[in-house]
Amino acid sequence: MARHGRLGDVDLTQRLSGAEAEERLAAAQRRLLTLRLQLAGLIGDRRLGPPLLVLLEGWDASGKGGAIKRLVAPLDPRHVRVAQFAAPSEDEKRHHFLARFQSALPGWGGMAVLDRSWYGRVLVERVRELASEDEWTRAYEDIVAFERMLAGDGMVIVKLWLHISADEQLRRFERRAKDPLRRWKLTDEDWLNRGQRPQYELAVEAMLARTDQPAAPWRLIAAESKGYARVAVLESVIAAAEAGMRAHGIAPLPTL
Repeated sequence: MARHGRLGDVDLTQRLSGAEAEERLAAAQRRLLTLRLQLAGLIGDRRLGPPLLVLLEGWDASGKGGAIKRLVAPLDPRHVRVAQFAAPSEDEKRHHFLARFQSALPGWGGMAVLDRSWYGRVLVERVRELASEDEWTRAYEDIVAFERMLAGDGMVIVKLWLHISADEQLRRFERRAKDPLRRWKLTDEDWLNRGQRPQYELAVEAMLARTDQPAAPWRLIAAESKGYARVAVLESVIAAAEAGMRAHGIAPLPTL
């Protein structure tokens, strides 16, 4: 774990008992379902609420997939879009790096969850030298302007970084390697990224420092405990959604 900066301030000892995690998760899922239906104009005064965009970033094996699964579980698949982004294709490389994300963005009344996002430009593309220094340096301003534009049009942007220690990451890698049904999730790229963790820590700290803004703040989630992290992700999304609704003059309904 980084010894300075925002990563070093994350309390990775945070945990919930099994019973408390289950109770809070169920309550949060019920709450999110109510808000999602209201945002979609299906309950309440029937007007569309602001677009809700959730970006999940984090270390390999930090639990992004499990968190997304719990986040969308209570929702009708027609009411949420989940998009995963890996390396850009050769055709996508011909365009501005933000272009390939446009089609995944939600409109008014919509919700989308992105499993990795445009932050790849200042993380993996920076560390692995897949983008030039000029390209990834310029990307900070592009990203800030892009998110400010989206927020200015009403979008609620929830940016989450799932943080785990290097030791916990290694334990999860080793468990995956021993599980025949989960081994496919562990790739040579994961091991390579782990070997470059110090460089990634510098990149993450720079990302947090240069792209955290009132219109789209970063929320760091302690993910050493999967149960705690899953609850924290849902509750963070709920808090952001409620604040966004109030900012547009929409009073969130009580949980139904």
